[in-house]
Amino acid sequence: MSSVLLIGKETDTVRSITQALAACHCHCERASGSAGAIRLLRQHSFDVVITDPDTTIDEGRALSEEMGYIRPGMKAILLAPSSTPEEIIAALRARVFLCFSAPFDAHEIASFACRAATDSDWRTEIEVVSAQPNWVSLRANCRILTADRVVTFLGELRSELPEPAHDNVMLAFREILINAMGHGGTANRHKVVEVSAVRTERTIVFYVRDPGARGPGASSRRETLAYAAAAKVAGLAHLDEQRAEVGMRPGGLGVLLAQGVVDELIYSETGDEVLMIKHTA
Repeated sequence: MSSVLLIGKETDTVRSITQALAACHCHCERASGSAGAIRLLRQHSFDVVITDPDTTIDEGRALSEEMGYIRPGMKAILLAPSSTPEEIIAALRARVFLCFSAPFDAHEIASFACRAATDSDWRTEIEVVSAQPNWVSLRANCRILTADRVVTFLGELRSELPEPAHDNVMLAFREILINAMGHGGTANRHKVVEVSAVRTERTIVFYVRDPGARGPGASSRRETLAYAAAAKVAGLAHLDEQRAEVGMRPGGLGVLLAQGVVDELIYSETGDEVLMIKHTA
């Protein structure tokens, strides 16, 4: 059974995460603070540590680095009341597994913790090429878990969009990313996609380049046009099920979804590069 160390006082948030971990069949031990967490870590090995939701991202990152000296290879999920782009970038560079800021979704956190517990290659799956608050460029291996981590990290960067528009844009970006990994990367974990997230005064821009080599006219966008009717009934929360029902590879309906959620979706001639643009003003 996977083991998780959860740090934090007995609050509603901590109780909810504990219950969600139990539902995922993850063994969870709790420490009320950093000193207790380090003491437990010296006594026992844990697959994942989830930091105190009342501490900052920087405090959680510093603690996770200290814990890494005690238990190398342990994954860290950082929780915080809020976050800044600079903190998220620092966490990415430090190869933290994930970051979440309030409000928290206990089931999402628990799900990621359980997935992280059994993942042995996570540390090399995301590479920071360059990063500053308004422009982050990454290289990511072609795996669903890696795609979800990239989307979560980039979703924690500053956004001018209100809810639920922000969530819808990030979901559309996830579909574009998975499409690139599935079509161009053939879901091969040894292949990588290139991703950039750029924020201007009036737009949010995502750039994705997959590792595939396709000729003109073979882009995955054109491949999905025949499924437009099916796409119209695809709900935002049920894309994976809808894709399976119509027998499509990952990303087909997602491309058409992205066209409806964002303002512009532009493919290169060879179809291996895409720009996704959302106007914020």
